[in-house]
Amino acid sequence: MLARTAEPRRPQSLISLRSSVEEPQRKENSTIQSSTPLYRLAAVAGVGSALILLVNAAKRSALIATTDLTQLLAPVAEILALGLVVGLFLAFGRRAGLFGTIAFVINFVALASLVGVEVVINLVFSKLPLTTIIDLRAGPLGLALVASSVLFLLGTLAFVISLVVARGVPRIPLALYFIGAAPIALRAFVPEWALDLGLVTLAAAIAWLAGWLWMRAEPTSR
Repeated sequence: MLARTAEPRRPQSLISLRSSVEEPQRKENSTIQSSTPLYRLAAVAGVGSALILLVNAAKRSALIATTDLTQLLAPVAEILALGLVVGLFLAFGRRAGLFGTIAFVINFVALASLVGVEVVINLVFSKLPLTTIIDLRAGPLGLALVASSVLFLLGTLAFVISLVVARGVPRIPLALYFIGAAPIALRAFVPEWALDLGLVTLAAAIAWLAGWLWMRAEPTSR
């Protein structure tokens, strides 16, 4: 009778295998839980970046007046975008291994250099006559601006690909992110309407990714 009702023992190998699988998962959940405030901070930074990009687009389209405040805000969009990029990399991008790390570094450096580009365009060129701007662009400054733009385009493409490879991040906003970034990087070769459309598209993509990261942080912390 006892032999019939006794619960069969699980093989020790199966128990060990299950423990070996669950242990890394518990560690990963613990790491995600401790990083939740960071992810949410990154999401807030992303929303701020998207709002400023919309202000930039409205300013360029003459929907709002160009003031000292709007000029000062322009470079802040890239600074806040750095926060979102860091959050996305820590949450998902590093799963892509060495390629993900290299793509993140390139994109981070490109965004940081773009801050300088925005400072020059909005705070320096806006106060200079056209002839002086042309002379400056003909020298080393023009080469630096072109290099920053090319690096931004390549860094964005590499970072988007790394997040696709890593999986977990929705692909539609990633595609919109690159589509919006392309005319910004090529601003010297595209018409004004394309640049304005790129700013709006990039703002939408960043806001989408930021909102998704915020909502993702809560369930993954359990």
